[in-house]
Amino acid sequence: MSAPIGSPSREITDSGIWQAPLRAQFPIVTGHPDVTYLDSSATSQKPRAVLDAVQDYLTTSNANAGRGTYTWANHTTALIERARERVKTFLRDPDPERSEVHFTSGTTEGLRTVARDWLVPCLRDGDEIIVPFADHQANAAPWLEAQDLLARRGTAVTVREMPYEQDSRDYDQRALAALVNERTRFVAVTHVHHVYGADMNVHRVRDTVGPDVVICLDAAQSIGHKPVDMDALDVDFAVFSGHKTMALPGIGAVWARGERGPAFQPGGWSGSPNTTGIVSLHAALDWLENAGLDRIERWTVDLGVRLTDGLSRLGSYQVLGCPLSLTADSTVQRRQGIVTFRHRRISSNDLGFILASHGLMVRADGHCQGRAGERDTSVRVSLHIYNTPDDIDRLLDILAGLDRES
Repeated sequence: MSAPIGSPSREITDSGIWQAPLRAQFPIVTGHPDVTYLDSSATSQKPRAVLDAVQDYLTTSNANAGRGTYTWANHTTALIERARERVKTFLRDPDPERSEVHFTSGTTEGLRTVARDWLVPCLRDGDEIIVPFADHQANAAPWLEAQDLLARRGTAVTVREMPYEQDSRDYDQRALAALVNERTRFVAVTHVHHVYGADMNVHRVRDTVGPDVVICLDAAQSIGHKPVDMDALDVDFAVFSGHKTMALPGIGAVWARGERGPAFQPGGWSGSPNTTGIVSLHAALDWLENAGLDRIERWTVDLGVRLTDGLSRLGSYQVLGCPLSLTADSTVQRRQGIVTFRHRRISSNDLGFILASHGLMVRADGHCQGRAGERDTSVRVSLHIYNTPDDIDRLLDILAGLDRES
C-alpha cells in the first residue's frame, strides 16, 4: 500500500527515542562510526540477535536435517519446519493449512524455481504471460527462460510487456486491463521497485486481471522493510531473499498460496538445506517483528523524504521516479527508503567513488534493471532502521558541495 503521508521531520524527531537502541544492536554499524552504510537494498546489515542465533545453533545442535534419527538431526528438522511456519505468520498468510513455503538460495533462484517447476508445466500452446521489463531483471529473465524452454518443446507462449505510467513509473492499470484476455495465465509483479523506490500498488492488480490469473510477487525490497500482507495483496506466489531481510546470504523463500492451479513443488532432489541460513532467517523475522515493521517503514520513508527534499533544492541532480514525490510537503506516495539520482555533469560511477572517499557507501551502476529500464547509470541510496537523519544530512552536505563546484 502507499506509504502514509505525515510530517517527516516531526516523526523522525519523535521516533529517534526508540530508533537509537535498535541501531545499537548492529555490531557492524556501531563498530564503524566513520562509515555510513546506504546500500540496504543490495544487502541489509545483521542485528546481534541474528548473529547469536546462528552461533548458538552451530555450537549446540548443528546437524543435517532429514538425514538421521539422533537428537541433533531431529532438532534441526523441527527447526526448519518451524521456520516455514514463521514465514507464513510473518506474511500474514490467510490460509496456512493450504499454502507452502520452500527455502531457496534467494529471490533469483526462487523466481527461477517458480518458472521452471510450476509455470512451464501449466502453460499450453497459445497461452500468454505478462512480465515487468522495467523491474529487476531477476523478475524478467526467468519468465523468458520459461518461454524458451516451452518453445524447444514445441509450445508457443506469448510474453506481453507490463505497461507503466510514464510519470509515476507505477504499473498502468488501465493499460494492463487492455492486455489481459482469455489466454492470459500469469502476471509477474514487483512489490517495491528497486530503483524508483515506489510501492507498485500490487493490491490493485487482482481487480485488473481477474480472479483466475496467477500473480507472482517479487518481494525482495518489501519483506523486512514494511508490513506485508498476503491476504490484502491477493497474490499466488511471493519470493524474497534473506540477506535483504537481515538474515545471512544464501537463503530465501518461496511462499505459494496453492489455490489456483496445481500445488507448487520444486523439482529434482533438493539436497542438504542451508540450515544456518534458515536459522538466521527465523531469527531475523522475529527481530523485525519485535522492532515493529510499521515503525521501520515510517522511519525509512521519512529519511527518504529528507533526502529527496534536499536533492530537489540542488540544481545539479535528477531524482529518478515520480517527480511529484520529491518535496517534504508532497501529497503523493512516499518512496520506500530508496532514492536513486544522477548528477547532471559528474558520472554516476565517479560520484559513487567520491562518496566512498567520504565514507558513504552507496550503489552506483545500472542496478540490474530489465531491458525496458533506465539506460544510464545512477546512484542509489537505500535505507534501513540503522540509518539516521545525520547520515542523510552528511550525504546532502557533500552533494551540495559538488553542486557548487560544478
